[in-house]
Amino acid sequence: MLQLAMRSVRQRPGRFFATLLSAFLGATVIMTFNSMLDTAGASGVDPVSEESLNSAAQVVGGYGTLLVFFAVASTLTVNVRQRDAEIGLLHSVGATPAQIKWMITGEAVVVALVGTLAAVGPAVLGGQVLLEQFKDSGQVAQDVDHVFGPVALATGISITLLASAGAAFLAVRRAAKARSGTRRRGVRVRVLAGCAALAAGASGVGATFAMEKTEPMAMAPPAYGAILLAVGLAILSPALLRLVLAVLEGPLAAFGGAGAYLAVRNVRRRAAELSGTLMPLILFVALATATLYMQGVQNDAIKESGLVRTVDDKNLETLNFVIVGIIVAFAYIMLINTLYAATAYRRREFGQERLAGATPAQVMRMIGWEGLLLTLAGVLYGSLAGLAGIVAFTRFRTGSSLPDQGLGLWLGTVAAAAAATFLTSLLTAHRALRVRAVTAAAVIA
Repeated sequence: MLQLAMRSVRQRPGRFFATLLSAFLGATVIMTFNSMLDTAGASGVDPVSEESLNSAAQVVGGYGTLLVFFAVASTLTVNVRQRDAEIGLLHSVGATPAQIKWMITGEAVVVALVGTLAAVGPAVLGGQVLLEQFKDSGQVAQDVDHVFGPVALATGISITLLASAGAAFLAVRRAAKARSGTRRRGVRVRVLAGCAALAAGASGVGATFAMEKTEPMAMAPPAYGAILLAVGLAILSPALLRLVLAVLEGPLAAFGGAGAYLAVRNVRRRAAELSGTLMPLILFVALATATLYMQGVQNDAIKESGLVRTVDDKNLETLNFVIVGIIVAFAYIMLINTLYAATAYRRREFGQERLAGATPAQVMRMIGWEGLLLTLAGVLYGSLAGLAGIVAFTRFRTGSSLPDQGLGLWLGTVAAAAAATFLTSLLTAHRALRVRAVTAAAVIA
């Protein structure tokens, strides 16, 4: 079965590359930051440097694990859903559900292993660069040397492989339930998981007001609360996308022409599939916005108090901006991977629409309207999650309800999310439309 899986991968190089890229970048991030644990554990490291390095590895390592799972899960979910015909054919020739699960899981593990091994070199270089940044900010002594050891290597391999195997297993299990008509139970589990994440996020945001104002880690509760709120909204994204569609369906149908008409019906029919794209959108907008604004509020509060920024303050600021960088990179990779895989797979659909009378321009407008709906939904729910953490921390730190930083940071985040969504989907669709309609319609997915 594994040999059959590898042959299937060779027939789909685009999807193979998307999954490989997610595993490669995920392992790079995990090993880069966990190499700080190896460095902190080396002989001759002073206590202050050791604490700074351990904090970076523990905080960002937790974020990295979550983001790796979401990156690989979103890519593999799209991949498995697009292989429904292949899975059905395997069923018809005698393959058991267990064999199919192990085939796809084994394929994911092999791809993840290749990506992890390829990430060792970049992780070593990334760890050296990160350590130099800590030295430049005064958080780590200049005589500390970078060490890439067993902790970084073991965590990178284990987390990436476990995330890939788990995501593949859940994706193929979900697809099997959908084929057998038992999907309703899975939907209930998804709703319960989303509600649990929202409740935990609300508790985290509320815990902000139990902190002391002098506590250097006061940003942690609202930040974690915003993360959990974003995760909960991402889990519930199929229903949330339909809610946005219900509000905008009338105006789009009235003023958007044939492209908007097709987009509305496609989004309604493919809401569950498109949720894989909404996940990175919601996470990116929520986490980037919340972290940037809260760090701005923290800096302004320290400046107005007249206090000198401590090493802990610098350490926390560096960690927050590094986390934002990780979020930006991973959200873009997740977004581009899922959009590319989902749009490239629709080449046959585009060919059928053109044979039915739609022009290439109408198909491109349809993709554009779909991108608009996704962007609006992702920005709306991501902003709500981020705003909860921002309001709580601003109220706690300054007594005001909103920060003084203005809308610039939020507009920049929205622009970056919209650019990734539109550019990826439109360029991929344009490439797919270069194939003749008859040829594209005859392709078996």
